[in-house]
Amino acid sequence: MASHLSALDNDRIRRFLAEKQSDEPILVVDSEIVRDNYAKIAHALPDTRVFYAVKANPAPEILNLLAEMGSCFDCASVVEIDMALATGVGPDRISFGNTIKKERDVAAAYARGVRLFAVDCRAEVEKIARSAPGARVFCRILADGAGAEWPLSRKFGCAPEMAADVLDHAHRLGLQAYGVSFHVGSQQNNTGAWDAALGSAAQIFRDCAERGITLSMVNLGGGFPTRYLKDIPAVEAYGEAIFEGLRAHFGNRIPETIIEPGRGMVGNAGVIEAEVVLVSKKSDAADEIRWVYLDIGKFGGLAETMDEAIRYPIRTGRDQDAMSPCVLAGPTCDSADVMYEKAPYALPVSLEIGDKVLIEATGAYTTTYAAVAFNGFAPLASVVI
Repeated sequence: MASHLSALDNDRIRRFLAEKQSDEPILVVDSEIVRDNYAKIAHALPDTRVFYAVKANPAPEILNLLAEMGSCFDCASVVEIDMALATGVGPDRISFGNTIKKERDVAAAYARGVRLFAVDCRAEVEKIARSAPGARVFCRILADGAGAEWPLSRKFGCAPEMAADVLDHAHRLGLQAYGVSFHVGSQQNNTGAWDAALGSAAQIFRDCAERGITLSMVNLGGGFPTRYLKDIPAVEAYGEAIFEGLRAHFGNRIPETIIEPGRGMVGNAGVIEAEVVLVSKKSDAADEIRWVYLDIGKFGGLAETMDEAIRYPIRTGRDQDAMSPCVLAGPTCDSADVMYEKAPYALPVSLEIGDKVLIEATGAYTTTYAAVAFNGFAPLASVVI
């Protein structure tokens, strides 16, 4: 998903930060990179509708831009639905993609005109049948997340062999059994990861057809990566692999498809500027690893460093100096607010208190993961340029 406008060498962001002179951590997102990413995704999968995952970064400027470019929106709550509607798009361009919804939220979405809902069990189907009569539903199935840097758990989705029963239940309750969805894991580096899930989806189509139910849609989910420290395949490679999987499993009867990019849409468009608060050691041993404390950590927007799944590129003004391994930590009074202790991060030996650092590829899942006022620290500031 790497863009030639990548924030890794973005002069617009650097100029903005030089002029802004912020005293607190701040995320800056370049809208031109988001525009470029959307165009590449749409071109790579030209027959697939894009439903941007609002949870990745719900900044109004980003939502407005994507709405103007023709994007639809995958929403996880009524609040996100209202954010999408505020761009001026109609409810026909919104999916309530969370499989865990209060019934009153289903009703609220239905009252706003939303007619597309995710399910993964009979009980969720029954909620929608009661509060959103006649709506279209798609059943999320479990998928192997092998190859993903941020694999998704069994929290969402049902076993593929259960999906036909869930959709049949929806059909019997007057809903439109519309299709199947899956998610192959966030930051998926394997372009072939969609193949097995598409095979499962095709079998569910056949199982439903035997029951007199015609499914129409496959939701390919997210998983499209952004570039962190490692190179990733081009978005075109994902498009080709997905199309080959569709053709192999569905033949000439390729269904309607949608995708839900989040990280791949905005991740490489953002840079967080943070400040070094302290540099210290835990003992006087010569080989003791330094600890570098920043004014941002897991609770301020870097939650995806959990288990060191995501390793962000970090740049400083001293990167020409000698490097040595460091543990990074945030400013809060919580011992869990530590990053990269298992695999220390190389930073300049000359790094000092007060130095600024740029944490790059942070356009996705930073502001939306940031705690509100934990230890009195303000939420992560954000601006779109």
